[in-house]
Amino acid sequence: MKLSKRQRVVLFAGLGAVFLLCLSFYLPLSRRRFDPKPVISIRLEDRKGVLLREVLSDEGGRCRWVGLKDISPDLLSATLASEDRHYLAHSGVNLYAIFRAFVQNLKNQRVVSGASTITQQVVRNVYHFRRNLVSKILEAWLAVRLERTMSKDEILVQYLNRISYGNQAFGIEAASQLYFDKSASDLSLAEAAFLSTLPRAPSELNPYRHFRAAEKRQKELLRRMKEMGLITVDRMDRALQEPLGLRTEKDKFRAPHFCDFILERVPPAERRAIAAIRTTLNFSLQEKVETLLKGHLDALEKKGITNGAVIVLDNRTGEILSMAGSRDFFDERHDGQVNGALALRQPGSTMKPLTYALALEKGMTAATILEDVPTQFLTLEGSFMPENYDERYHGPIRLRSALASSYNIPAVAVLQTLGPDLLYRRLKELGFSSLQKSPDFYGVGLTLGNGEVTLLELTRAYAALARGGSAIDDRSVIGMILKDGSERTPAGPAEPRPVYSPGAAYIITDILSDKDARVPTFGYNSPLNFPFAVAAKTGTSKDFRDNWTVGYTPRFTVGVWVGNFDGSPMHGVSGMTGAGPLFKDIMLLLSPGESGSFEEPRSLVHVRICPMSGELVSPRCPSAIDEIFLPGTAPKTACRLSHAKVKTAATAIMRDPGLPKDDVMIAFPRDGDVFKLDPVLRRDYQSIRFKAVISDRIEVRAVEWWVNGRPIGSADSPFAMAWNLVPGSYTIKARAVLRSGRLESRPVRITVIS
Repeated sequence: MKLSKRQRVVLFAGLGAVFLLCLSFYLPLSRRRFDPKPVISIRLEDRKGVLLREVLSDEGGRCRWVGLKDISPDLLSATLASEDRHYLAHSGVNLYAIFRAFVQNLKNQRVVSGASTITQQVVRNVYHFRRNLVSKILEAWLAVRLERTMSKDEILVQYLNRISYGNQAFGIEAASQLYFDKSASDLSLAEAAFLSTLPRAPSELNPYRHFRAAEKRQKELLRRMKEMGLITVDRMDRALQEPLGLRTEKDKFRAPHFCDFILERVPPAERRAIAAIRTTLNFSLQEKVETLLKGHLDALEKKGITNGAVIVLDNRTGEILSMAGSRDFFDERHDGQVNGALALRQPGSTMKPLTYALALEKGMTAATILEDVPTQFLTLEGSFMPENYDERYHGPIRLRSALASSYNIPAVAVLQTLGPDLLYRRLKELGFSSLQKSPDFYGVGLTLGNGEVTLLELTRAYAALARGGSAIDDRSVIGMILKDGSERTPAGPAEPRPVYSPGAAYIITDILSDKDARVPTFGYNSPLNFPFAVAAKTGTSKDFRDNWTVGYTPRFTVGVWVGNFDGSPMHGVSGMTGAGPLFKDIMLLLSPGESGSFEEPRSLVHVRICPMSGELVSPRCPSAIDEIFLPGTAPKTACRLSHAKVKTAATAIMRDPGLPKDDVMIAFPRDGDVFKLDPVLRRDYQSIRFKAVISDRIEVRAVEWWVNGRPIGSADSPFAMAWNLVPGSYTIKARAVLRSGRLESRPVRITVIS
């Protein structure tokens, strides 16, 4: 039969197309397309390599690329039995499987069987084709070409590292770590069979949602492997009986607040190159700290405390060994995802040691006599009259006792002498970047913690005291492994920045670890008493919204905060009863790593002094104590105090703070006081406490309080009453209720401004 010219052209074109198509099957694919880097996720590990979290890759999943030698042989057998039993025989496409699937799907009028080989699934995961007929043809064509490009082992490696196992786990190593917390090389036969069934339907067989369905598929696969001769009957029976210790969903997020903290410090542009980050966290310690935190918060729940946070630092390196940001990261009711270690809160009296260390450098000593008497301090916003936690005044008192017992009035008086700007600059040197306002904004209240800081900043500052006054930045990363296999090691700890002199830091440390000095306020059996050297300080913010204990040993510094993220106040809680017991348990947990006492600088001077005057002890002094001084600051004169009159004089100071000697007097507020409302604090939390002083000459049943001519209530001894601040001008009177009649105080006029 003679063909026309046109027919010959069509024939030759067709033959040419067929030839080119056949030839195309022999064209290799670009290996660059199969580069594992885009699918590798970032692993966050603790200092010993324990996996904390895997961060999604550019492909949106978790993946850790491994070779066949790093995968259990049982997993390889189970995968081939489940996905492609003829994998080693076909050339990328299984024509028999395609025909079988076509017949089954046609018979059931729906898709009940697939025919994709392992090679085709690799192509699908790399090229992300849509699921239609054209894509299936293209997928088969590329699969044949892939078989010409890579060996069977290489293709199997691609499959086992790219396939989805559900819950954003891509690859067998990520799945093994996610579901069983172990490497793919350590999987048992039962675990290997269980994981091998998941790629077929990751959503329908999600172990966290449909465990029974996944377990049923696992048992079917084990029986199939026995029929194929891949395992013996005995091994199958043992695997069928083996319980699967599935890791819980919550366990996927170890040290969640710390992991978030790490990721925030890594710029997004750098993340693409990182395969793993080895952090400073000690996960074994972290687990114990989290358990202690939850246990103590359970016990404090009745006192209105719902949350807490803990930081543990290594003093030598500044490394963060533990960071617990809340009671439960998954507790939405109490804002569990808020990181209390980084939240801004008022630190209360924990700022006092940083004030007194500065005072020591400016010439004061631990023996300096300070006055703890009712005192008003003028600020830019009006007068300010601090009170002590025990609502008492203690007269003349040594600086050592004032700090150890955490009296407020001496601390404010010291800062007024130094100037808030001096302390503010020193706090900035310590790393308190959260203090963004000017020194005038905080005023003398800075020493009482009116500026909001973070627990991490505060703990870091105390670690500087533990190091003898030298500050270093905290460290959270030990090293990184990049996706190209290279390693990157961050620079070591920065050179320490001298902030306080070693002598001043040591004296503060000695005071904070002085059990006897804190007895007047906290007693002998406080949570701050330890069988080894610990310097510690508690703090409570105004209105009992924040409760702290921060302290250190020569090796570790621990910071603890408890409170509520919504700012609601606690009930009858101080640093000793709130954060203190948790602090003690954590310090006892760390105690096996302790290394003795604090190292005292050789330049310090020890002198015997009179505890009442702070001067050198003299024969007339009834007692004497040892005190530590910076060079050149020790007292040079002997005590000249008449000790017989000291008690009477001190009592007079405490009872007579410069008020008129009436039988009924208003001790607080003072006439002419101006109070300014806090624009941030809720109005119902802003109040002052009226106080009355009653002469011993009269017997009083109660004191009635009157404001602008109207009674607002009465109070028994000690005749004090809280009153909420509202803008306006007010005249206040106290009326003592006697057996017969009433006795009225002089009026006190105050102003409240917004």
